[in-house]
Amino acid sequence: MKKSGTATLPLHYGHVPAWLADRMARLGLAITECILQDFGKQEYLKRLADPFWFQSLGCVLGMDWHSSGITTSVLGALKKSINPLSKELGIYICGGKGKHSKSTPQELSNYSDRNGLDGAQLIRASKLVAKVDNTAIQDGYQLYLHAFVISNDGQWTVVQQGMKDADASARRYHWHSQTFTSFTEQPHAGICGIHQGKIIDMTAADAKPAKTAMITLCKEKPTHVLTEASRLIMPSHHHVTSKDIDLKRLGAMLWLTHEKRPADFEELLLLQGMGARTLQSLALVSELIYGTPARFDDPARYSFAHGGKDGHPFPVLTKVYDETIDVLTHAVQRSKLGMSDKKQAIKSLSNLAFRAEQDFAAKDNLDDLLRIERDNAWKYGGKTVFGDAKPPKGGQLRLFD
Repeated sequence: MKKSGTATLPLHYGHVPAWLADRMARLGLAITECILQDFGKQEYLKRLADPFWFQSLGCVLGMDWHSSGITTSVLGALKKSINPLSKELGIYICGGKGKHSKSTPQELSNYSDRNGLDGAQLIRASKLVAKVDNTAIQDGYQLYLHAFVISNDGQWTVVQQGMKDADASARRYHWHSQTFTSFTEQPHAGICGIHQGKIIDMTAADAKPAKTAMITLCKEKPTHVLTEASRLIMPSHHHVTSKDIDLKRLGAMLWLTHEKRPADFEELLLLQGMGARTLQSLALVSELIYGTPARFDDPARYSFAHGGKDGHPFPVLTKVYDETIDVLTHAVQRSKLGMSDKKQAIKSLSNLAFRAEQDFAAKDNLDDLLRIERDNAWKYGGKTVFGDAKPPKGGQLRLFD
């Protein structure tokens, strides 16, 4: 099995307010249904196993764009909305944070019985994945979250997270069953983070003699460091800077949704009636669903869909969030009835934004953009964990000259 990657994140504490938790569950479900309809269960599991896509999803859902809280909150929201519909969707989420992780074996057993799967093997896989990241790999992180996402045909993705109190950081580990080979012999595509010296890795190729020796009561300790692979290392600062995002991508999307009116494009006629701000959010949601993997290497950009609960890059725009949920949910429901017009219109948003990038000249006006979003947040029901957004005292700026 190949580990799909890791993400190293600042360790954040706190809770998700009720006004955001409900919205995360509803939008998370709509995005999930859209992906399952258009790409299938295997693709959905593959995306959850991608640390960059997972982080981008958390940003679209309004979580703090860089924090460890994305992992627990996103998985909790998805479990809440997906599991009641697991029979219809063919996807189920077991485990979770803390005491909920201990329920994984029983949940896997129950789901296996309902779907004719080998529960014993799945429970074994769950335990081995946790053991590898917590014991065989001693990188200083202690696991506290284990989520096992399984399909009704037996394929699975595991997302788990550990914390290191010493430097207030967390590390998220992603596993995917699709390329299964071995749990104990080089299962990882790579484990990367800030270099902190040598680590003990009992799964590395160089550890084979040591494992043989251990069987015969020897105590060899391999110190082979793994090579670089897919990893995401998020900064400790809360605010979003121009170094955290691709300004050309973001600028082209804003130019399309704010300056170029939807009526200019035949593909968007079905979405007429919505304001530019909602189109901006839908364009980013569309890219999350239909974009290629290369589009997710700057997850912070997706926080510009609805904002973040801590106020970075700006307050969560609840009115825009609700309209995004309504439009996407309606499109998914129509698609179930054989009418895919609205979903095709949403898909066209990401295509148009991508084409717009080809001729768009980016400029670093991120500070202006952030001021505008924060100044206008009160109009769209802006909220943070600290309270509601207030009208600005100063004037307004334009996005583009």
